Amino acid sequence: MGKPTGFIEFLRELPSELAPLDRIRNWDEFHFPMPDDKLRTQAARCMDCGTPFCHTGTLISGMASGCPVNNLIPEWNDLVYRGLWQEALDRLHKTNNFPEFTGRVCPAPCEGSCVLGIHNPPVTIKNIECSIIDKGWDEGWVRPEQPRKRTDKKVAVIGSGPAGLAAAAQLNKAGHWVTVFERADRPGGLLMYGIPNMKLDKEEVVMRRLHILEEEGVKFICNTEVGKDFPVENLMTEFDAVVLATGATKPRDLPIEGRQLNGIHFAMDFLTTNTKAVLDKTSTSLSAEGKDVVIIGGGDTGTDCVGTSIRHGCNSVTQIEIMPKPPEARAADNPWPEWPKVYKMDYGQEEAAAKFGDDPRVYITTATKFEGDENNNVKAVHTVEVLWEKNEKGQFIPKHIPGTEKVIPAQLVLLAMGFLGPEQPLLDALGVERDARSNVKADHGKFATSLPGVFAAGDCRRGQSLVVWAINEGRGAAQACDLYLMGNTDLPA
Repeated sequence: MGKPTGFIEFLRELPSELAPLDRIRNWDEFHFPMPDDKLRTQAARCMDCGTPFCHTGTLISGMASGCPVNNLIPEWNDLVYRGLWQEALDRLHKTNNFPEFTGRVCPAPCEGSCVLGIHNPPVTIKNIECSIIDKGWDEGWVRPEQPRKRTDKKVAVIGSGPAGLAAAAQLNKAGHWVTVFERADRPGGLLMYGIPNMKLDKEEVVMRRLHILEEEGVKFICNTEVGKDFPVENLMTEFDAVVLATGATKPRDLPIEGRQLNGIHFAMDFLTTNTKAVLDKTSTSLSAEGKDVVIIGGGDTGTDCVGTSIRHGCNSVTQIEIMPKPPEARAADNPWPEWPKVYKMDYGQEEAAAKFGDDPRVYITTATKFEGDENNNVKAVHTVEVLWEKNEKGQFIPKHIPGTEKVIPAQLVLLAMGFLGPEQPLLDALGVERDARSNVKADHGKFATSLPGVFAAGDCRRGQSLVVWAINEGRGAAQACDLYLMGNTDLPA
């Protein structure tokens, strides 16, 4: 490494950002770029650890440990330290088609498995990654690269989220003619409508990359739902292969008393409607303005609902989580290099604390009933605390604790409890085999479905997961598809 003692000499430092009460006034990204000299100092903290776990991309205890796309993290850290930014960008693009996305929205399992993190705060890998690609765009190093030669093969990619885009980018590099079908009015899938603009800017970040892909030869067809607007039968007659990357968009519901009341919505509907309004510069039909908001569920989606509701001008926001509050430091049963299950304040909770005085999350609590008014609108959420105990099968289940019941005022309730799997109509029409969880059945590493020439990648195959896993799967499916079409492949997974 360029600075073998850097991890001893320098402290972890993150870029500054706009204060919470200032940034909630608009939908802009709020992190400030870090000067090059400070970035070089942070890169110098990457220690000569011998066996870097940061780029392993393995699953430990069901969670990602290290980078799922196997980013060459020690290499580009060293290059940044030495000021070789363009070389660092080349290394970054070898494994990751869209580092400007992961550098903004990935929870950074690489940092959770950083060797330095055993006894010190880990290297700021995510920020360095984002800084490399942002400098690449600023310097004009990111340019369209047409394939050197074209094949006569045509591939349809269904879905333009991170898995579909990664598959399309790689298959286009192999010289195939790629058409991406997207049912929304804009391409990008989850990246476009599932993540708010202040977290991932659509015009400056997402569309910029989509324009590059178009210039490289990828064709996007929007407002087109395969199986409805485009016949399923035409897929295998007009295309030589198909990649399914439809995501896992069937939301988990909460079928308790009062669920039919007005004002109760799935979180993704709320986020999608809002982002579309921001991009179209119109008012949203689903607003939290002037309302008491209750969000049921944690995770990134819940956090995004908190941040969005505050920007609308809500009166209050409460986020209900059924799991216990995580500890401040790793528990004994959560050792390195597992993903650290520790308490943290994400941007939405920081903003809620700044505006309303406290973290909006209420732990080990579940909703038991939605209460409505005389007009059939929701007006309150009834809750109770729970205790996690083992049942007769040895499974942990939540049990209500008598005497802990509460009533929370709410004129808007957002369900952010995750997803059950992919929507089934297209899969039914194709007749593709599914697993016990309703996902498309296809082995990781092969990505081949039960139908010849049809491959699956991302959340529709593995279930709800991270953007970086979707990119991993899109690249892998592209490699498998290229091998199927040509009999051999030079595409990396």
